[in-house]
Amino acid sequence: MGETHNHDEENQSTQKLAIVAGINLVGFVAELAGGLLFGSVALIGDALHMLFDAVAYVLALGAVYIGRRTEPDGRWTYGLNRLEPLAAFLNGVLLVPMVGYLVWESYQRYLHPVEIEPLQTAALAAGGLVLNIVSVYVIQGRSMSLNERGAYYHLLGDTGASVAVIVSMLVIQFTGSKLADPITAVIIAAIIVWSAIELIRESGAIFLQRSPVSVDDVRQRILEIDGVATVEDAHIWELSSTLRVATVHVRDRTTTVDERDALNERISTILASEYDADHVTVDLVSAGTGAERRREH
Repeated sequence: MGETHNHDEENQSTQKLAIVAGINLVGFVAELAGGLLFGSVALIGDALHMLFDAVAYVLALGAVYIGRRTEPDGRWTYGLNRLEPLAAFLNGVLLVPMVGYLVWESYQRYLHPVEIEPLQTAALAAGGLVLNIVSVYVIQGRSMSLNERGAYYHLLGDTGASVAVIVSMLVIQFTGSKLADPITAVIIAAIIVWSAIELIRESGAIFLQRSPVSVDDVRQRILEIDGVATVEDAHIWELSSTLRVATVHVRDRTTTVDERDALNERISTILASEYDADHVTVDLVSAGTGAERRREH
């Protein structure tokens, strides 16, 4: 039942990412053509943002597809679930060259202002804003995977960028100041940097095996269970945003095999239900005899 639920969630995640990737590709083509035609570096920046978002979603789709269809074996004991944080990390890194381009092009526009068609550019940016809002509606939900959260950060950045382009074009239309265009492009670059940092931070935490919960809280919770003497060791980490692993080493006061099995089941249930651990390993060692039993769930 749980496995079926996970597959349903993965299918929904794949569908969402595919829809959002298609929307962003359409927006990229329209905004790039408009930016080149009307001379707005801010609109070109927004278009590039949408392109890199689409590439990011395609990478995420590939990671989900391969990870879901690769069964664990003797060498890949957890399958290829680590492809998800790897794809998310690469998505964050891919945003960096785009920032460099926007800052450089904005500087060139500052030195050599060009003619811009503000109303037409604003209309295209408004279309991009609508696409971004639709994408946010598609991707958002109560529980999002790492790649969905990455897409969500990208889309928030896109939405802010579209609003900034519209405002800058209105400023140019009513004041005649062409500096609004390169200034807006730099603002978009800052939004992109924020998106990249968030994505790299979350994926990096998974790669570096940062615990998603307080291990001290886990130790204290296990110590509250009848029959537990001490918690010698405890680790919780994530292989991906949808696969959490927990291992604990406990000294117990049980006297029979049935009591020990019941304690093992109790600890495993707590780690799974209260701390969302998908794969649990519990080592039980008698505090009196040193006898050891290991159970995996």
